[in-house]
Amino acid sequence: MPPVKRASTNLHPTLTLGDALEHYASWPRPTVIVSDGAYGVSGFPGDPPTHDGLAAWYAPHVAVWSERALPSATLWFWGTEIGWATVHPLLEQHGWEYRTCHVWDKGIAHIAGNANTRTLRKFPVVSEVCVQYVRKVLLESAGVRLPLKTWLRHEWERSGLPLRQTNEACGVKNAATRKYFTRCHLWYYPPASAFEQIAAFANAHGRPEGRPYFSVDGKRPLTGEEWATLRAKFHCEVGVTNVWQEPAVRGPERFKEDTRSIHGNQKPLKLLDRIIRASSDPGDVVWEPFGGLCSVAVAAFNAGRRCYSAEIAPTYHAVASRRLAKCAPQPRVEISAA
Repeated sequence: MPPVKRASTNLHPTLTLGDALEHYASWPRPTVIVSDGAYGVSGFPGDPPTHDGLAAWYAPHVAVWSERALPSATLWFWGTEIGWATVHPLLEQHGWEYRTCHVWDKGIAHIAGNANTRTLRKFPVVSEVCVQYVRKVLLESAGVRLPLKTWLRHEWERSGLPLRQTNEACGVKNAATRKYFTRCHLWYYPPASAFEQIAAFANAHGRPEGRPYFSVDGKRPLTGEEWATLRAKFHCEVGVTNVWQEPAVRGPERFKEDTRSIHGNQKPLKLLDRIIRASSDPGDVVWEPFGGLCSVAVAAFNAGRRCYSAEIAPTYHAVASRRLAKCAPQPRVEISAA
């Protein structure tokens, strides 16, 4: 992990003992949400015994995530394969758009004699998933709310200008019609500079009665900077694919009490660092609704992000508090009044 220069104490993580539902409203709006909650395996008190109860378990949380997350937000949803598949319709219903499924391959050593194939009648499981979602942003055009790709083309068509003139607006030969205004799946999101050129051209040369074009308030067009904030952030590390071969946490990174692991599914900091850096910039806000040992908060602090965590179990909260105090002096530790 490259070091991050921290010029301000406002990067110190905030950890709350209590239900995240009671604290979302006081947290700043997030650019990243890392969900590592119920799996449907009775892994902790309140975790449903099967995946059947997961949609109901997550429903109140997903509703708030959808209301509070920035348009540029990314959700990383950890779980079992069947657990994620069960919650997926709920996420779609609340405006989260599936991007891709990442498989964490913990390796053959993870079996450790815990799979009786004759009894279970299946191959041993050494994986879980971390699924990437982004916000499905809708903008209004002529009284209809449209996805960004459709909205962009609809606003140009509303101006009455021929599609070929989008190239003139951008100063290119054919890239605008082929990339920015295509109807096919190979759509390119126009960068801020290209968007401003498109909006300026349409408002200068389009039908006067339809102005302003590319506006959300009916008073002025969006700026390039505003347009850029409507897209989820993503930075791709070279050589990384959607299969993550990383052993389960062992050694000094693993928190134990005597010889027993304190948390049954502690996530590697390496993977959390990867997803946080991929979907945010330094100073951005990360939410960790189901803190556990607050590995997300540790990774976020190391990467120069601001993390807000909640943990409902006093035992985990106590360990996480001590952990954060070591990596981030003076973390804000709160206790819910509920």
